[in-house]
Amino acid sequence: MDNKILEKNINKFWDLNIVPTLTEYIKIPNKSPSFDPDWKKNGHMDKVLGLATTWAKKHLPSDASLTVKESEGKTPLILIDVPGQKKGNVLMYGHLDKQPEMNGWNKGMGPWKPVIKNKKLYGRGGADDGYALFASICSIKAMQEQNVSLPRILILIEFSEESGSPDLPHYMSLCKRKIGTPDLVVCLDSGAGDYKRMWTTTSLRGLIGLKLRVDILKEGVHSGGASGYVPSSFRVARQLLSRIENQETGEILLDELKVKIPSFRKEETKKYVQTIGKELRKEFPWVSKTRPSTNNDVEGVLRRTWRPALSVVGGGGLPPSENAGNVLRPYTELQLSIRIPPFVDQKKAQKAIEKTLIKKPPYDSKISIAFDEPASGWSAPKTSPWLEKAINEGSLVFFKKPSCYIGEGGTIPFMAMLGNQFPNAQFVITGVLGPGSNAHGPNEFLHIPYAKKLTACVSYVLSKFIA
Repeated sequence: MDNKILEKNINKFWDLNIVPTLTEYIKIPNKSPSFDPDWKKNGHMDKVLGLATTWAKKHLPSDASLTVKESEGKTPLILIDVPGQKKGNVLMYGHLDKQPEMNGWNKGMGPWKPVIKNKKLYGRGGADDGYALFASICSIKAMQEQNVSLPRILILIEFSEESGSPDLPHYMSLCKRKIGTPDLVVCLDSGAGDYKRMWTTTSLRGLIGLKLRVDILKEGVHSGGASGYVPSSFRVARQLLSRIENQETGEILLDELKVKIPSFRKEETKKYVQTIGKELRKEFPWVSKTRPSTNNDVEGVLRRTWRPALSVVGGGGLPPSENAGNVLRPYTELQLSIRIPPFVDQKKAQKAIEKTLIKKPPYDSKISIAFDEPASGWSAPKTSPWLEKAINEGSLVFFKKPSCYIGEGGTIPFMAMLGNQFPNAQFVITGVLGPGSNAHGPNEFLHIPYAKKLTACVSYVLSKFIA
């Protein structure tokens, strides 16, 4: 394979076919079912499905076939089957559902308003990870143009990942024969430590999401006459959170949510910190002189990848400040996002959280809990020598720098499912979510030059596949 021709063809394909289509994709508010319960009625998902399948049919790799599965009441699934010329079975994965809008977008930008600035495509979902379908097809076609022998490749694109992939187990069963037993899984939904090399993810945290509601009164009352005697629902919620989290340090107190971090992952983290250096702290948009929870950078990375953590990501029962009268509110509702490390049983963790929150309610207040679909964390198996060599060579060829490993604090539910179901599979978990890309938040962007080079790296790795 001529790597210069490969990169040239990939760059051209991105410019002519991928960027214009991603621009149209960003315009569609295809929020995941958790954020748009009326997704079918609203039609945004069907619009994205049509956009993606129409494009894919136009650019299908040679001899490939496209199938759409959509069971009653479930989000759709796209399967593109590319026959191979040599032994082996590769599964490539991505998703086309999106996170909600979020506030705070820069002037002239917005979640559904694609903007290209400084070679970055801004808008919701482009980097996380709407590009995956298009880049996967591009990587295969670029190799076919040079008659590179490939294994059989199945591209699987889902529409419920941002909701915890609740529909995937159904489709995994329904499409069991078609999926077969993957030898290699390539996922383009992860992060990058910088935009200077190929990064591969070695671990992902799981996620337990829930609504915690504290009810004190049937209706709001004058705070002057009630406060001090009637307990504040917010204060009760604070007490409950303190059962789970040390409010001074952020440490999670429940043993069911903790694991002993493998020593080789700690060494991996040290290498990552050495590679990134001072750029580590620059990844986040700190306000003023705000600093991280620890000055030890290795410990800081472990806290965001291998330790549990609690975040309050939303709330109910709280009027906006400009409309907040002096009223003791009847209830407080908090949306919690609790990240759990790899190897933690998400169902046992969920039970421990529930038991901790509902026991002996302060003041006999009414405590209500509603859990989202829990997701397990994941830790990669030992990488085969051929794959490790191919990843590093690909990075050297297209980035002129060696590859590097990274642990991620986010969740990709499908990877845990695949890891459990196919313990002998190898994994290449990678992506374009580097510093500043801000997936889920305002000003999310896709770094176009990096995405092009990463696509070339994926082609290189697939060209070196050994079953």
